[in-house]
Amino acid sequence: MRIMESTAELQARADAVRAEGGRIALVPTMGALHEGHLTLVDAARAKADEVWVSIFVNPSQFGPEEDFERYPRPFEADAAACRARGVDVVFAPEAGELYPDGHQTWVEVDALTRPLCGAGRPGHFRGVTTVVTRLLLAAKPHVAVFGEKDFQQLAVIRRLVRDLGFDVEVLGAPIAREPDGVARSSRNRLLAPAARREARALARALDVAERAVADGEARADEILARVRAELARAPLAFVEYAELRDPQRLEPAPTRLQGPTLLALAVHFPAASGDPGARVRLIDNRVLHPHLHPEDPS
Repeated sequence: MRIMESTAELQARADAVRAEGGRIALVPTMGALHEGHLTLVDAARAKADEVWVSIFVNPSQFGPEEDFERYPRPFEADAAACRARGVDVVFAPEAGELYPDGHQTWVEVDALTRPLCGAGRPGHFRGVTTVVTRLLLAAKPHVAVFGEKDFQQLAVIRRLVRDLGFDVEVLGAPIAREPDGVARSSRNRLLAPAARREARALARALDVAERAVADGEARADEILARVRAELARAPLAFVEYAELRDPQRLEPAPTRLQGPTLLALAVHFPAASGDPGARVRLIDNRVLHPHLHPEDPS
């Protein structure tokens, strides 16, 4: 496994692989790798001859009150995990490599970035789309793999790739979960112990909604009421949003569900840092599939 820090070196490697007829799959990450990231590596391996992982904690997608400084950076452990999983290249640039001195260029996607995480994190998706653009230009992959846990991010990146005409397939990989149902996340390790136990409320709320839909419930307000009631059972939780959205356009779902519908959650919990004001933000989601009856609109 090779570790590279230079964009020029990575591009030269990409050109060489492509010249030999090889396929490249890129897994962009911010490090602090866990089994969820490694399932993305496995998905990438099924689609390409070489799997590359980028490790870069992107400063431009963190807001001024967010956890950029506290974000874990265990690079040696990350490199070892990549090596054990058969990764061919780790791209680990310094910030100046992707944001050179005097940097002035940003890439933005409009409507898809406004709701959900975009509503509470101004500038977040501008940082995401800019760094992903730079990574795609650096790695020149045939496939880029992202997790479905960040559902809005995946939708935004797909829109970015379509709009700018990147010759790359964007592959979404299913959410990986801990044995207790909590979505695997680098931020889980930042939770206070009691908060980590309560974090199971997100998966339970998704289950509640799925059961309601399976029982024939299609009223959006009733489904959300049950979701919020379940989240309220976690007294340490602060709910940023619990929303039903169209899974393609991310527009609000109709008052009565009429087809596949995204249920998206963002919930804050106390951090383990000892700072009483420090919070950890967790997200989760599920696409619900209501059973439409003949009298329901189609």
